[in-house]
Amino acid sequence: MSKPFLSIIIVSYNTKKLTLACLASIYRSLKNSSLNYEIIVVDNNSQDGTINELKKFKKNQSNLKLIINEDNLGFAKANNLAVKEALGEYLLFLNSDIIVLNRAIEKLFNFYKQNYPSFNFLGGKLLNKDLSDQPSAAFFYTLPVIFLALFLKGDYWGLTRFSPNKAKQVDWVSGACLLTNKNDFNKINGFDENIFMYMDEVDLLYRAKKAGLITYYYPEAKFIHYGSASSKGRTYPIIQVFRGLLFFYRKHYSKTSLFILKFMLKLKSIIAIRLGKITNNNYLVETYEKAYQMVKLA
Repeated sequence: MSKPFLSIIIVSYNTKKLTLACLASIYRSLKNSSLNYEIIVVDNNSQDGTINELKKFKKNQSNLKLIINEDNLGFAKANNLAVKEALGEYLLFLNSDIIVLNRAIEKLFNFYKQNYPSFNFLGGKLLNKDLSDQPSAAFFYTLPVIFLALFLKGDYWGLTRFSPNKAKQVDWVSGACLLTNKNDFNKINGFDENIFMYMDEVDLLYRAKKAGLITYYYPEAKFIHYGSASSKGRTYPIIQVFRGLLFFYRKHYSKTSLFILKFMLKLKSIIAIRLGKITNNNYLVETYEKAYQMVKLA
């Protein structure tokens, strides 16, 4: 087998059915394709039978590599580990809860190849299970953007995250589907391994922009993304997003900006707690009490 052009990297953690469905959709999408590729699945010590199923699946796929970790290393470290093993010049990071539609991978790859070096990182269009648009690109998290997201439903109204129907340059795209080349990825030292989960791609693409690298979005390549499949419930993602924002600001912004961010996160938590008590919503109360304490101690 000749050296692959493209290395498709998937990190799995207790997402057995979704991971297998993701793999099946990749092979289906690339059936009879001339694109030479490999798939690398990094499993972060799943306990739901994923590993055994992946080993069975691998028997019929010569271009599938498995990396089995003895601990949950998190998203960033697992992806970086896979990149070190990758033989391809190009890297496509896919979440395990992605379903590739039609010839989406080829479309994404061809658009990248045809337009490089006009941009360095490329994301596709994410869809919900019902095929409605899912926010796939976004503005960087400046304080005004965070204010809109926290208090004015900025994501819902497309003010902070969005799903354009035209190819365009953007600040960042979802890490659920991200294509680049190994040289550019290594130039900015890959994902920051201090981030366990969430905000990984924001930090990566923020550093990319500071290094003069451009991120682009291409809506003709479409992928279903189930979202938060490795998270237990809705509380964990919110806590991790808050934690990720605090890390991002501590790393990239001034102490004054960090202070304002903390104030906004606390205010959001207080409002949500009070709303939860008024409406007898225990989820809101418990989630944002934990979020408030985390911000207070950060």
